[in-house]
Amino acid sequence: MDFLELAKKRYSCKRYQPDKGVEKEKLDKILAAGQAAPTAKNSQPQHIYVMQSEEALKIVDSLTPCRYGAPVVLAVTYDSNQEFVYPGEKYASGVEDASIVATHMMLMAAAEGVDSCWLNFFDPDKAAEAMKLPASEKVVLLMDLGYAAEGTRPTPTHEKTKLIEELVSYC
Repeated sequence: MDFLELAKKRYSCKRYQPDKGVEKEKLDKILAAGQAAPTAKNSQPQHIYVMQSEEALKIVDSLTPCRYGAPVVLAVTYDSNQEFVYPGEKYASGVEDASIVATHMMLMAAAEGVDSCWLNFFDPDKAAEAMKLPASEKVVLLMDLGYAAEGTRPTPTHEKTKLIEELVSYC
């Protein structure tokens, strides 16, 4: 499968097989893809928490209704003391760096046959508090990982996209 086909096929899984975990070999490849992701000035401010213990998944469940039974959740964070600050000092790269890392991991998961869902339906401050993170560490997203339960399909809007002309301008 070529990359564009993989990108189009991948969808946000909303129901997982509760008794089928993600194999360590596949999880290691997913995490390595995140490690390989580019970050501003190669600062690598990200940190990934692999939440798979019963205690860790209870924390996730206390933060969001969107775990959908996934056996593994990756909490993707960044350290604000390590992010690159843009000229003008109004913006910094932490969120974009963590997002690039997460995207690499999400697409590697798809390449390995592991389903995923990027979660942003939670309060990042409450997540950081529940995870007992230092004040400089910010939670950007939670990512479900696992195998889709039988009959799980993409949402009806999955293939609905705007025309390329609406999304791209040539200057």
